[in-house]
Amino acid sequence: MSIKLSAKNLHINFGTKKVLNNVNVAFEEHQITALIGPSGCGKSTLLRSFNRMHDLSSDAKIEGSLFLDSLDLYARTVPVTEIRKRIGMVFQKANPFPKSIYDNIAYGLKINNLPHGKKEIEKALREAFLWDEVKNDLKMPATRLSGGQQQRLCIARAVALRPEVILMDEPCSALDPISTLKIEELIVHLKEKYTIVIVTHNMQQAQRIADRTVFMYLGEVKEEGITTQLFNHPAEEMTANYIRGQFG
Repeated sequence: MSIKLSAKNLHINFGTKKVLNNVNVAFEEHQITALIGPSGCGKSTLLRSFNRMHDLSSDAKIEGSLFLDSLDLYARTVPVTEIRKRIGMVFQKANPFPKSIYDNIAYGLKINNLPHGKKEIEKALREAFLWDEVKNDLKMPATRLSGGQQQRLCIARAVALRPEVILMDEPCSALDPISTLKIEELIVHLKEKYTIVIVTHNMQQAQRIADRTVFMYLGEVKEEGITTQLFNHPAEEMTANYIRGQFG
């Protein structure tokens, strides 16, 4: 497997607060990697650093290197728009635009100067397992979809741009169990075309869908490996304690 995304000697501070401390991690192509660990351990901060979300925080200080293949994601010559086209993001809470289902997907394609006809919209909705449910209601406001459908629409919006990587920050935390299983099935389906990194607090979810798992604690990577191995035979006592639910 080749490495698609990586962080080397990454330190991130917000003001005087250190959130990530010397993180070295690599994500393999066409794999699902789960980031697990207690709240506040830096999982979302790490995830968001890859598509330059911290550029919006004036007190963020980032040291170290982040790469997509061999591209330095923080090189001054690399436009943020290019990075966000190649690295898609799906957030914890579904955030459809207050537009129609059709326009939700067409909008991102338009502003990136990509074809945005019905063929492209249908392809994205099919990839997100949503086409059959909405094909007769494409002009309906996206806000009228159920929570699970809205999250799949946000995934459709991300895949429409044909990124290489999709980052997912707890995409199922606001969903019921049935919607969660649909999203999980979709994520497994998407790894054929994309490299996926997912933050999750759900240990069962990580075990169901992730090829690899990274355990973080207090801004550091404590252990990483093949998911079944990390859950069944963790090398670190702290990992074992977290998995057993002794803290979190």
